[in-house]
Amino acid sequence: MKFATVGKVTLHYSREGLIAGIPLVFINSLGTDQRIWDKMMPYFAEHWPIIRYDKRGHGLSDCPPGPYTIGDHAADLTGLLDYLGVEQAILIGISVGGLIALHQAIHHPQRVTALVLCDTAAKIGSAESWHERITAIQTNGLDGMAATILARWFTPDFSARHPADYQGYANLLSRMPVAGYLATCAAIREADLREAARQVKAKTLVLCGSEDLATPPQLGRELAETLKDARFELIEQAAHLPCIEQPETMAQKISRFLRENGYG
Repeated sequence: MKFATVGKVTLHYSREGLIAGIPLVFINSLGTDQRIWDKMMPYFAEHWPIIRYDKRGHGLSDCPPGPYTIGDHAADLTGLLDYLGVEQAILIGISVGGLIALHQAIHHPQRVTALVLCDTAAKIGSAESWHERITAIQTNGLDGMAATILARWFTPDFSARHPADYQGYANLLSRMPVAGYLATCAAIREADLREAARQVKAKTLVLCGSEDLATPPQLGRELAETLKDARFELIEQAAHLPCIEQPETMAQKISRFLRENGYG
């Protein structure tokens, strides 16, 4: 399998260094890059080694021809961890990043210490809904669809409360490679991990914004019920990207989960 070159990786070291502890690996959502985690980094960087990267077709990483599969994205993650010499990691994935993390736990369980799955599901959307999304973007471009997509990322008043942030994320979305976005849409469309997820044994925290329309809380609850050792928690006053809207609350929930299970 040919790996995509990961063009942007950010390492946050604890005082003991990356290899001294099990790192947290943050995996971004569809149409974003690793900067969606910026506001959460101050809550973790002092206590855990951290790896952030742009997945294929996003940010500064390669955009190979599509369509992609979730397996392709997970193979890139494996290749990155191999390159960094990381044998085990705690995976924190949001949206499609959660699918990538879940795939990794299914196929490489020995390398996944624990999971945090945010605003995701083992099966996201339907073939019809993804076909409609792909067709609309092929017709109108990402710039033409940005308002519709951002309405699912954030609660309705986010743009009024944080106009500069909102415009920045609109720019981030509209300027990303359309080919990478569409190829990843195809990966999500084809991914169905509902049955395979039953074999995952890693301790898991499933989080979801209370106002998430893209992957509603009920999907998160169903995911937690499917996994062998998982719990579900809601993040109030957030939609699909609570790492941006409610970073402190999200960080507190993740930190508590990690410490309760002896990872910090």
